[in-house]
Amino acid sequence: MIVCENLSKSYRVGHGRKHVLCDVNLQISKSDKIAFLGRNGAGKSTLIRLLGGVEMPTSGIIRRSMSVSWPLGFNGGFQGSLTGYDNARFIARIYNKPYQYVREFVEEFTELGRQLAMPVKTYSSGMRARLAFALSLAIEFDCYLIDEIILVGDAQFRAKCQYELFDKRGDRGFVLASHDMGIIREFCNRAVIVGGQNAIVTDDVEGAVAHYERS
Repeated sequence: MIVCENLSKSYRVGHGRKHVLCDVNLQISKSDKIAFLGRNGAGKSTLIRLLGGVEMPTSGIIRRSMSVSWPLGFNGGFQGSLTGYDNARFIARIYNKPYQYVREFVEEFTELGRQLAMPVKTYSSGMRARLAFALSLAIEFDCYLIDEIILVGDAQFRAKCQYELFDKRGDRGFVLASHDMGIIREFCNRAVIVGGQNAIVTDDVEGAVAHYERS
């Protein structure tokens, strides 16, 4: 379970503050497949980063009693001077996973070949996203945080991402921020409408999608 109580987030802008989220209350269980719906800039990505611990709230509390991934595809933690293999070794060490398993998974999933032996700073944005996505999936979590990353790459790679997330890990929870209403309708059982510094939770996914499309 993830429990958010009176969660607020603001950023200093010039001499003032920009408020993105204000007093958000939210509960996420392991069985939840939750869609975050909202326009660009509404706060979806901010809320996902808060859930994953990438950012800290300005006020409020987040309690986690299940394992939660970092946002899938987030590559802010990469050390650019290290190779793809070195970054895989680092993740394996942090999460106490066999390096050989993580390495083989990354090799098969990313299809980056010899590029994995090159420094990450030489990668294109798409290559970095593939590596970040693979490292996220190499570690098993109770709940995965997904921020539009399933749109990375060509159709074949996107299909591979969807299989790994929604089929192979169908017993896990996830939070998905996406503008792809087809994916949301197919895979999500709850929705959160994010906007106006607030987050409204509903079990009516179709109704939430209709509201989003009208807004």
